[in-house]
Amino acid sequence: MEILRCEGVRKVYGSGSNQVTALDGIDLSVSKGEFAAIVGASGSGKSTLLHILGSVDKPTEGKVIVDGTDLSTLNQTQAAIFRRRKVGLVYQFYNLIPTLTVRKNILLPLALDHKKPNQEYFEKVVSSLGLSEKLEALPSHLSGGQQQRAAIARSLIYRPALLLADEPTGNLDQKNSREIIDMLKISNRSLEQTILLITHDEKAALEAERIITIEDGRIVRDERRR
Repeated sequence: MEILRCEGVRKVYGSGSNQVTALDGIDLSVSKGEFAAIVGASGSGKSTLLHILGSVDKPTEGKVIVDGTDLSTLNQTQAAIFRRRKVGLVYQFYNLIPTLTVRKNILLPLALDHKKPNQEYFEKVVSSLGLSEKLEALPSHLSGGQQQRAAIARSLIYRPALLLADEPTGNLDQKNSREIIDMLKISNRSLEQTILLITHDEKAALEAERIITIEDGRIVRDERRR
């Protein structure tokens, strides 16, 4: 089942002699349950693509459909709601609220919609990510790897159609980076979560089942590894 489709996506910044084409005709399809990595050098367009897939930005041309919704039809408020409910975003900076416990940080997307969590799913997420003993701690009492786990748990709590991880190991040492990639793999397998990992880390990318390479705003390789 297709969960994401891009059709002829272009993104152009500026005008005239200052015009820069960040994405130049991206066609992409991702199926439910896939774990794919998008790789490319700095300036290749991979972060621009992530922002468009996450409804943070809109393409200049083309169409992006996530879980049956055409993102171009959404206004700013609708896009924010869609992002919270349907797209999990994980960045290299954890963006946890320092005054809230780990439990409250994880449940924040649901709280914003005045919804109660499915307790069984919540426990499965925190157990899978090794956070069961840290739920009442504040972020400042966690290691960097534990904070990133909490950020991943928060992104999963709404059972999003798509999890976008933008350089999630960028702030971590080798040991913690390995653990975070393992956590993403667990999320993909045990929670059947569709994941797009945006990274320049070749070792991290090799953990995905599919590697999509972007150069100069175009997909130049799309390799399925297993």
